[in-house]
Amino acid sequence: MGHTIETFSNVKGGNSFYKAVSHPAVAGKAAALVDRLRTAGPVALYDPLGLYSGFAEFHDTSAIDYCAAFVQDIEKIGTDHAGMAARPVTELPASGAKAVFIAAFDVDMLRSHIAHLIPDGATVFSLDDMRLDDDWLTNRRDYLSAENFATNYAFFREKDGLSTRVATANYWSNYGARGVTLHLMLFDETGSVMAGWSEDVTADGAAILIDSARVRDQFDLPEFTGQLFIHVSGVRGHDVVKYALDIESADRAIVTCTHDANAWPSDQFAGLPAPQPGEDVVLWVQNSHPCPIPAGDIGLNLMGDDRIARLEREIPPFGTYRLSVGDLLPDAEWPQQIEVQAGKHFVRPRYEITGGPTAHRMAHVNVERVDLKPDPGIAEAANLIGKGFILPAPILPAQSWRSIALPTPMSTTQATLPLAVLIIDPDGKEIGRHEFGCLPRNHAEMLDATGLINGAEYGHMELVYDFNAGTDADGWLHGLFRYENRETGHAAETSFGAHVFNTVLTYKNEPQSYSRRPPGLSTRLFLRVGPSGMETFCHLVYPASTPWHGTSDTALWLTGADGVRIAEAHLDIPCGGSRLWRVSEIFDPADIDRAGNGSYVIIRDTSCRLFGYHGLMTDAGPFSLDHMFGF
Repeated sequence: MGHTIETFSNVKGGNSFYKAVSHPAVAGKAAALVDRLRTAGPVALYDPLGLYSGFAEFHDTSAIDYCAAFVQDIEKIGTDHAGMAARPVTELPASGAKAVFIAAFDVDMLRSHIAHLIPDGATVFSLDDMRLDDDWLTNRRDYLSAENFATNYAFFREKDGLSTRVATANYWSNYGARGVTLHLMLFDETGSVMAGWSEDVTADGAAILIDSARVRDQFDLPEFTGQLFIHVSGVRGHDVVKYALDIESADRAIVTCTHDANAWPSDQFAGLPAPQPGEDVVLWVQNSHPCPIPAGDIGLNLMGDDRIARLEREIPPFGTYRLSVGDLLPDAEWPQQIEVQAGKHFVRPRYEITGGPTAHRMAHVNVERVDLKPDPGIAEAANLIGKGFILPAPILPAQSWRSIALPTPMSTTQATLPLAVLIIDPDGKEIGRHEFGCLPRNHAEMLDATGLINGAEYGHMELVYDFNAGTDADGWLHGLFRYENRETGHAAETSFGAHVFNTVLTYKNEPQSYSRRPPGLSTRLFLRVGPSGMETFCHLVYPASTPWHGTSDTALWLTGADGVRIAEAHLDIPCGGSRLWRVSEIFDPADIDRAGNGSYVIIRDTSCRLFGYHGLMTDAGPFSLDHMFGF
């Protein structure tokens, strides 16, 4: 079940062809192309690059009258193409075809190679017939350039008193981009397009805010729950659209946030928490493709349990479905965790928790790898890379907060997890340790780290491998972190994966670098500043796999919505330590007011790699928290 096309490779990165054939803005053109092929008479399929099967994954080609399939590569002769054994393209003249379909983009050269072989009078079609309009393209000479497919999806709701806000900035200008444009499509729950529009982002570093209330008013829309498709043209450096997504009620009794969607559909996701008594955990299934998700293709199972409960319901193209965990797994209960069988039908989804002992919140699951196996080299390199892979997370002030960690298996081959948690005070001193031992895949063991900071005002924890408990490690170490305000009952949660931090030695692609080869030893993080009446906070951690510079050299740049720097401040974070701070404590109120709505802080450090968490809070108790993103 599900799509077989490769959407993303950890070696090669994202697959632009996948985005090209599934792009919502060309769904109509693709349907028109298929219709023309259906009426074109006997069609010869020419698949010189092996792309046809990927196109057919998303578009129903079953009614096309193919008479033969042809290839260029001698080694591909005889392989299956549209249910036919492929023949050498030199046999095309004798095919009797009235049309030739070249399954590729930018086909001028490919067509010229076979011009003498095309039967007289035959009409030639190609995937160029479903290209994006030129004003959506960054690189018009190379259609499948990654720069042409800087896209993402966002959960988007303006309903029942809840609004959503996408917040990011024109970070492409850091790499020389000029004249960035957003192309936006809003889909409702049925997958119908409610609105489509474009917005120019002319200023370097300008804030990007897309507010659901504004969109509803601008296009005079009814209430909606659906998804916003974001395509950015004019980009440089990054073909990834990163953003923070804030969800709140008008009275701010509900405040929550979540990360960007990660634009690549996966076979499986994991880290979905089971509900506590009285809670409803909802997985928002949002189809990323121009074809329906068949009934039974989506399923849930308890981690470590092969019994899958299937959703026996079709989801329309680009549609949204509210899947309650309790409907499929009525006996699942926190701290059990759930795998999502996704069949590559959608990008990383959000989940929403309501009811129960803690208040309304939203977060995301993570991609579960299917291509990993234990790597003995990680344990063997421990004497060289010290702590090795580190997953840092805050421990918030214990007088008010519970800080809970739940390790989450995130690869299909993770049968055991040999793990420990280090407890570290703000100055980088290890003041406690919890040994999980060698956890089985189906474990339901969490750690409340609140009481382990031994009198420190706050601190952070580091989830690490414990090679005394076992040596099965693959570097894809993940955890879910839940924060509960014991005074108000509000909660937030976030999840992420481990990396090697701040060591000059490299192991495979670690320490990770955003845009250059490893090691990544610098920081550029984005902190959106909340609207008036909300406090913005940040917990910055300076993790180090091996000893690094004694303190960070961290600049904080308060930036207005127009991309102009308003003020600058500085933090010195001890190696291995952390700092919990509020924007209002760092910057003068007059500067914050001058920065205005849509302002943000860039956290910049050229001496080390920092990891951060951000959030918003109100005086009444509602708050949000999630990990930060950089570029």
